[in-house]
Amino acid sequence: MKEKVRVRFAPSPTGPLHIGGVRTALFNYLFARKHNGKFVLRIEDTDQNRYVAGAEEYIIEALEWCGITHDESPTKPSSYGPYRQSERKALYKEYAENLIAKGHAYYAFDTSETLDFHRKDHEAKGKTFIYNWHNRLKLTNSLSLSTEEVQQKLSIEEDYVIRFKSPQNEILTLYDVVRGEITIDTNILDDKILFKSDGMPTYHLANVVDDHLMEISHVIRGEEWLPSLALHNLLYNAFGWEKPIFAHLPLILKPTGKGKLSKRDGEKGGFPIFPLNWDNSQGYKEAGYFPEAVVNFLAFLGWNPGTEQELFSIEELIDAFSLERVNKSGARFDPEKTKWYNHQWLQRQPDLELAQFLKKEAIPATLANDSYLEKVISLIKERADFPEDLWSLGSYFFVPPSDFPERAVKKQWKENTPEIMKQIITVLEAIDDFSSTHVELTITSWIEEQGLSFGKVMPPLRLIIVGDLKGPHLFDIMTLLGKEECISRIRTALALLS
Repeated sequence: MKEKVRVRFAPSPTGPLHIGGVRTALFNYLFARKHNGKFVLRIEDTDQNRYVAGAEEYIIEALEWCGITHDESPTKPSSYGPYRQSERKALYKEYAENLIAKGHAYYAFDTSETLDFHRKDHEAKGKTFIYNWHNRLKLTNSLSLSTEEVQQKLSIEEDYVIRFKSPQNEILTLYDVVRGEITIDTNILDDKILFKSDGMPTYHLANVVDDHLMEISHVIRGEEWLPSLALHNLLYNAFGWEKPIFAHLPLILKPTGKGKLSKRDGEKGGFPIFPLNWDNSQGYKEAGYFPEAVVNFLAFLGWNPGTEQELFSIEELIDAFSLERVNKSGARFDPEKTKWYNHQWLQRQPDLELAQFLKKEAIPATLANDSYLEKVISLIKERADFPEDLWSLGSYFFVPPSDFPERAVKKQWKENTPEIMKQIITVLEAIDDFSSTHVELTITSWIEEQGLSFGKVMPPLRLIIVGDLKGPHLFDIMTLLGKEECISRIRTALALLS
């Protein structure tokens, strides 16, 4: 095992970063920080046909928003660079040819038409065409052709790919931190293409070469790469290189628990699937999620700390994280749980910071001073899941109600309600100490003295002050609004409802 911990996250710039990718980056980041190692961001852009402009910038911005900071990348180069595979192109052919010289790979000149014919022929016979030990000598490659024929094809620059020569009749014993020991019969492996006819390496060759040259100690990646583990182990053996330690993370499953979470699931279920906006898809940031909440819920998709604790700062996650506590089975994505995490993190935000969300909406502006806003936030935030909820929960602190829900009026505004409210005005006018405790004591004492029920006074009073039958403790609301405003609202309501 390599002495120093170096891990990498290696996305392809073929589109936005799915939250599954963010989780992979997060687990790599946590592991690196836990072991005082380095977290490398490498861009695997070997598939130039699927390259999407702006995707690389999106990936970097998304990780930064989540607080997943990298140590090395295209924008933060070090001695292990360059960090884009397209800029390392010259390296890969050299290593592919090195494998040919060692007898572990070969040139294959088969045309796409020939391969397509063989596939269809096998399908017609109910078989699957696999290019490997059982048919490679019957196809057009440097194993079946003479040295002269191969040289001639190379000299006239005939299209070719370089394939790995999978061994025959071997049992591979592989180890994965999450999965444990895995055995593979090499007879079922195909001879994967390592180097394409367009002069670019495939993921398999570039990945292994880069991980070796960048001294990656642990490869922590998604479960979808588990089928590649055998080939990658064989490549390390063929090169004579020390292997990294592998850990394949479980899939993130749909909310139903069946199948891998996709963009379509988000569109169907009305929840984000990307960290930031991409085209017409809303991101977690723009949907009002805190980055701490996103990181927190992603950490629990496939990992658990072994305790009852659910809320973790990123520093606490670093301290608690270990690959040994990553689960094998898929992790079901729960949109409601993600909201719960955001609710919890919203409660942890300083009132003054949350006040800025109200400041954008508060009318009139004269009321929107920080002290007043903070007090409003302290009363309403426990009911909010998202910052955008704050205005709907507390708009009445800034705008007096001008209409009232018909259903609430029908239920609470009775024949004697106007007279009771007029008397409440008199009671309020006489109060000097307008603190919540004192106003409550005065009003409740008056209700008892008059022989009234609380149900006849408090709900209609709330309706008048708030404009609805909702909100925090009514006397806290009244104290914050102030005596004159409360009296004004009662008078307005009497005019509108009587």
